[in-house]
Amino acid sequence: MDPRGAFQEIALPRKNSKENLDRFIPNRSAMDFDYAHFMLTEGKKGKENPAMSSPSKEAYQKQLREVFNMNRTRILAFKNKPPAPVEFMPQEYASVQQSKPVKPRRHIPQTSERTLDAPDLLDDYYLNLLDWGSSNVLAIALGTTVYLWDASTGSTSELVTVDDDKGPVTSVNWAPDGRHIAVGLNDSEVQLWDSTANRQLRTLKGGHRARVGSLAWNNHILTTGSMDGKIINNDVRIRDHVVETYRGHQQEVCGLKWSASGQQLASGGNDNILHIWDRSLASSNSATQWLHRLEDHTAAVKALAWCPFQGNLLASGGGGGDRCIKFWNTHTGACLNSVDTGSQVCSLLWSKNERELLSSHGFTQNQLTLWKYPSMVKMAELTGHTSRVLFMAQSPDGCSVASAAGDETLRFWNVFGTPEVAKPAPKAAPEPFAHVNRIR
Repeated sequence: MDPRGAFQEIALPRKNSKENLDRFIPNRSAMDFDYAHFMLTEGKKGKENPAMSSPSKEAYQKQLREVFNMNRTRILAFKNKPPAPVEFMPQEYASVQQSKPVKPRRHIPQTSERTLDAPDLLDDYYLNLLDWGSSNVLAIALGTTVYLWDASTGSTSELVTVDDDKGPVTSVNWAPDGRHIAVGLNDSEVQLWDSTANRQLRTLKGGHRARVGSLAWNNHILTTGSMDGKIINNDVRIRDHVVETYRGHQQEVCGLKWSASGQQLASGGNDNILHIWDRSLASSNSATQWLHRLEDHTAAVKALAWCPFQGNLLASGGGGGDRCIKFWNTHTGACLNSVDTGSQVCSLLWSKNERELLSSHGFTQNQLTLWKYPSMVKMAELTGHTSRVLFMAQSPDGCSVASAAGDETLRFWNVFGTPEVAKPAPKAAPEPFAHVNRIR
């Protein structure tokens, strides 16, 4: 037999010396020969000649062994020491991360900080009688009169008292400028007022045939919802103000909210239907078709709130026969979550500063409930009203909430806390060759 062939038959592939070592073959590169020699010679003399050792000497030698890591019992090493752990983050960054302070839990006052009388406030679930404008002025409709309360000064003034044949007032809504306000009436008309000059600008009429219980601004477009089931977009700049009509509800439209982008409109009705309308589909020639028709609620849908940190997320609340808060992806129409609150959902507000949602309720507790999103864990329940909390409005800074209830009181709650002071943006590092003229 050819000797080279025999060698090839028994030869094994050469293995890396750092892995797959035979458990019975010592790894010389991992052994400490000086320590091994000491243990085989000098290390046993004390035990073999106990007369030559003393307790103090043994204690001293023990301390020496601990210091020099000589308390090992093995002489032979059969594998290398494990590699040092790899640091995925530089040490200076790791120390910064560890030293980052834990955000303290926010204190949420359980009682209202202020309570005002609201006589003649209509106990009607389908109306929208409270709104807080960007100029920090709160508007509330009491019977046939609209009052303005300046949160900066605490002063109250009367904006308008309508005639009995036109009233009562059924909705109020501030324009984005915080100066102009729309007032919906029981006789199907809508008045536009300049709150600074305290004068009426115009009346929108002819679009609806019944009371206007819901209003929503989108720049110069005022959207109105009525008991006749129609939703109308009114361009307040032009004489013929009706520019689009949305038909989809069979009963009163009690909830209207435009998304922050102004592209999508959510509408809720007493027919238990939630519609999503898209402006890109709007037509002035015929009734516009909805983007989504959502029929999951089993009672009237009045409470609507667009999420401030996710543009296509909408929260909706159902009436006494439903009691649920539902979350929707308005691009797809998918219901993301549904939470049974146990009572009628009258109003919803998102926090502008935290991922939190506030809901107001009716029987039996008439409470305001603060929820953590998206876990929907209850953070607080605020009680004090003795009747259902029909309306809520949020201050421009997002910290305070006003609630109005059938008990004819207006309460103010410091529920959302103080917003964090924005840190100044770090200065950008100078670009290389910044001093060189650029070729344009």
